[in-house]
Amino acid sequence: MKLTIPQRLSVGDKIGIISPSSGLAGVFTHRAENGRKMLERLGFKVVFAKGSLEVDGYVSASVEERVRDIHRMFSDKTISAIICSVGGDHSNQLLKYLDFELIKKNPKIFIGYSDITILHYAIAKKAMLRTYYGPCLITEFGEFPRILPYTLEYFRKAVMDEKPIGEIKASETWTDEILDWSKKLDLKRPRRLLKNPGYEWWGNGAVEASLFGGAIPSINHLAGTPYWVDPKDKVFFIDLPEGHQFGEPLPLSSVDSYLSDLDNLDFFKDIKGLIIGRPYRLKARDISALKSIIKKYTRGTTYPILFNANIGHASPIITIPLDSKIRLDSKKNLFELLEGGVRV
Repeated sequence: MKLTIPQRLSVGDKIGIISPSSGLAGVFTHRAENGRKMLERLGFKVVFAKGSLEVDGYVSASVEERVRDIHRMFSDKTISAIICSVGGDHSNQLLKYLDFELIKKNPKIFIGYSDITILHYAIAKKAMLRTYYGPCLITEFGEFPRILPYTLEYFRKAVMDEKPIGEIKASETWTDEILDWSKKLDLKRPRRLLKNPGYEWWGNGAVEASLFGGAIPSINHLAGTPYWVDPKDKVFFIDLPEGHQFGEPLPLSSVDSYLSDLDNLDFFKDIKGLIIGRPYRLKARDISALKSIIKKYTRGTTYPILFNANIGHASPIITIPLDSKIRLDSKKNLFELLEGGVRV
C-alpha cells in the first residue's frame, strides 16, 4: 500500500477526542479529565467531540453521532490529531457510513488501539492514510499520576519526531494491576510496576518488511469485507485483549479459535514475520500453552516470531505507525522501525 503520511504533531497543536466505540469515557469521567490535563501539560490544546462523553448502553452514542464526530474532527482544519478515548467492540457499526473521501482529503494523525483496529484497517484501505496503533485517552493518557514514561517516549517518537524511530527496546517495567475506576482507587496511588523479562523469540530469523496488525477479535471482524488489509509479505502484530469478564484475559480457547480463522485465510503462510504483544493479564502458566498454539499455526514457517512486545493491551505501550518499514532479527534481539512515523 502507498499510504499518505500525515504532518507531525507539534507542541501547541489541537487534539480532538472521539469515542467511536465504547462509552467508558462518559462512565469514568475522571479518567477523561486526567487525560485532558495530561495532554495539556504536554503543551496541546484539547477538544472533545460532541458524543465523546456520552453513554448509550455499551456504546458511546448512536451510529450517526459517532460517524458525525469522526467527520467533524477530520474536516476541522484546526485539529492536528485525533485520539480515541478507548476501544470497545462496535467500531464496525460505523464503516458503511464513513465518508472515506473526506478523510482522504483531510489527512491527519489518528491514534487508538483495541477495537480501533477496525478503523485503522478501513482508513488504510479506503482513505489510503497512515494511522497509528497507540495510546488512548482514558487508558494511557489518563493514567495516575501521569502517563507512563515509556508510553510517552514512543508516542513522541512516532508522531512528533522527524527522524527514524529506530530500535524498539522492551520496557524495563510493566504492570497489569487493576485499581477499581468505579471506586476511584486509581486516584489513590500509581499502579505497581514489575520488572519486565524482555523479549522472547518463538521463531528465529531476520526480515525487513512493512508492519501492520491489530487486536483479535477486531481483525477477524473484517475478514472477507471490503475493509480487509491483505497481510501478504508484511510483518504482522497481534494484540491479545481482555476477555468478556472484567479483569480477565481472553480465554486461550477463544485465541485458538480466532487464530484458526486467520489460518483459514492462509494468513500464517502469507506473512513474513509475527509480533505478539504482551497478552492482557494472561497468567505465566498459560504463556507456554499460548506458545504451543502459535507454534501449531506457524509450523513449517521460517520467519521471526517475537513475543512480549509492548503493544496494545499492555502497560506501557509503543505507538506504531501502520505500514511503516520494520526490521526484526532474532539473533540480534532486534525490533526496529526504520523510518519516521510522520511527515515534516
